[in-house]
Amino acid sequence: MNRRQVLKKMGLGAGILVVGPSTLSLLQSCNNEPEFDWQPTFLSASHGYALKRILDVIIPKTDTPGASDLNIAQFIDSYMNEVADDERKTKFKQSADAFSRAFKKEFDKEQEKGKAEDFENIIKKYLKASPAEQDEFVKRNSETQDAQKQGSEMQIDADAGAYAYLTTVRELAIWAWKNSEEIGENVMWYDPIPGQYIPCGPVEELGKGKAMSL
Repeated sequence: MNRRQVLKKMGLGAGILVVGPSTLSLLQSCNNEPEFDWQPTFLSASHGYALKRILDVIIPKTDTPGASDLNIAQFIDSYMNEVADDERKTKFKQSADAFSRAFKKEFDKEQEKGKAEDFENIIKKYLKASPAEQDEFVKRNSETQDAQKQGSEMQIDADAGAYAYLTTVRELAIWAWKNSEEIGENVMWYDPIPGQYIPCGPVEELGKGKAMSL
């Protein structure tokens, strides 16, 4: 299965993104900004570097634009800074910190010193973990959150937090990629003025098998 098929099949997890005109406008403005000299406003410089490297692995440039081509790192940082509620901001920063600690434990170096292959390997470790391992990550993350709600200073588990961070980043990235103007008009089935209504027809003939962007 190629990347385009995977992206068409994967949806955004419930509750991850608050979608509205402001979010779509923010996505478009980030897509139009030049990529160079970007400094994150919500994340630290170290987390911003890691986010870009993570996104390059999750949505690399192939026959279609990649995450860097569409400034998806900038969008995620701006979304968390301008749109997300306080609880979501806190959880995202905590999980980003947990990923940083997991990276240090895995490679004995800071994430901003990481190479492309390091990020490929650590993403594979968590996002391609067995179902049992993923269930354990979720369980440990939930236990930490319950303890924090009860006033404990318990630090979020590095492995569980890294898994949560990568899962959230992947879902945000896929939503942003699919909803960007470039992908909507030039990769997906774009038909702003549809013609004949066909209630039931072969998918391969309707839009040549592509998902519709509108």
